[in-house]
Amino acid sequence: MITAKAMLGNSRRRSHDRTTRRVALLLAAVVASTMALTAGCASMQGNSGDTGSAGDIPDNQVFVPFTPPGGVFTVSVPQGWTHAEFGTATEFTDKFNSVRMQVLPRPTAPTVDSVNAEELPAIAADTAGYAPGAVTVVQRHAGQAVLVTYQGLSAPSSVTGKTVTEAVERYEFWRAGNEVVLTLSGPQGADNVDPWRQISDSLYWR
Repeated sequence: MITAKAMLGNSRRRSHDRTTRRVALLLAAVVASTMALTAGCASMQGNSGDTGSAGDIPDNQVFVPFTPPGGVFTVSVPQGWTHAEFGTATEFTDKFNSVRMQVLPRPTAPTVDSVNAEELPAIAADTAGYAPGAVTVVQRHAGQAVLVTYQGLSAPSSVTGKTVTEAVERYEFWRAGNEVVLTLSGPQGADNVDPWRQISDSLYWR
């Protein structure tokens, strides 16, 4: 025979079990929601292209030869990047990475002294957030080049409107009255040493 006390105990246990299940379900829902939110934030950061390793050019990037109008030289550029012409300059871009080239008439070869005196003031004036680097002479397959390194702010992202600090390598090659200015830029801190070396080494005169 079930006493009133036993019935009351059973009722309390069933109520306790239902409460326990509701709390467990609620906790599970909170955990799932938190995990989804975290994953979403990580995905947004990984796709923004604004910081850190997002600026790295992939190891499997394919490069193809390109000869700009005038046919003075050929250089390898990353396949699939956006291509645009700006007067005598040609530019290939992907997010905050860019490869820009321009041919200019110049009667004599540039030197470290001439670049410091004649070009750096204009570069500094035209570059937002300019921070100087160094002006040196380097050897590439096309011959000697004056290399100018510096930092500056990028143009705003068309997606986020944000800017990043970019590291810039500006190479100045010269032959027979023609100067080729090859400018490589990307987010500061990105590991683009190898692809930039590959591009600057790929240039050859025609």
